[in-house]
Amino acid sequence: MAIVMFRVLCFVISVGLCAPQGNRDLHGKSLSFQEQTDTGYAILYPENPLNLDAFTLCLRVSAEPPGDYDMILFSYFGDRVDQLNLWRKQDGNFSLYIASNNDDVSFSLPQISTFGTQLCVTWESSSGTTAFWVDGKMSVRKTYRQHQKVHPGGTVILGQDQDLQGGGFDASQSFVGEVTNVNLWDYVLPNESIIQLDRAGNVIDWKSVKYEIAGDVKIYQK
Repeated sequence: MAIVMFRVLCFVISVGLCAPQGNRDLHGKSLSFQEQTDTGYAILYPENPLNLDAFTLCLRVSAEPPGDYDMILFSYFGDRVDQLNLWRKQDGNFSLYIASNNDDVSFSLPQISTFGTQLCVTWESSSGTTAFWVDGKMSVRKTYRQHQKVHPGGTVILGQDQDLQGGGFDASQSFVGEVTNVNLWDYVLPNESIIQLDRAGNVIDWKSVKYEIAGDVKIYQK
């Protein structure tokens, strides 16, 4: 009876948010989101606050062609706006939002592969210089959100887009596929380091980041 009551309590309170707090064992693992849903996601707890006037964000994603819909790749929401969001848009382009819900910068890039794609984006505030990297190759540079910054106090979520901090999910925008090796630095990595990815993130380090899982998200060995 006690086991049954615990399971019911987990479901009612947190729709599956029953992973032990303090989990830090994602090294060599990937998170799998297998269908569109508004209940499956992962919360990451960065080592340091996202108080950023420059950054490099890298992640490895695997997905089948997502079709004609927007798909969130990384969501950091706080202070009532998307502080740092990364999207694969329904037109096939990739978009970055910094401290904004409606002003993005869009790039035409090779599509995510079912075999895995290494995706990085860099930005720095003083010049607004922004670039994407796909499997070690850099895109054109664009100028975006010059003299702005990413503010601390928000929530980092994989698998869902936040319209409210920690919630406001829409299943039609959820991520479907696998994600691993999410790393975030508070500076722009040198080109050779992005190509080799030979260092761990100093804001989010996939090997040691604390995380929680909600809903039907599977964890696989890579």
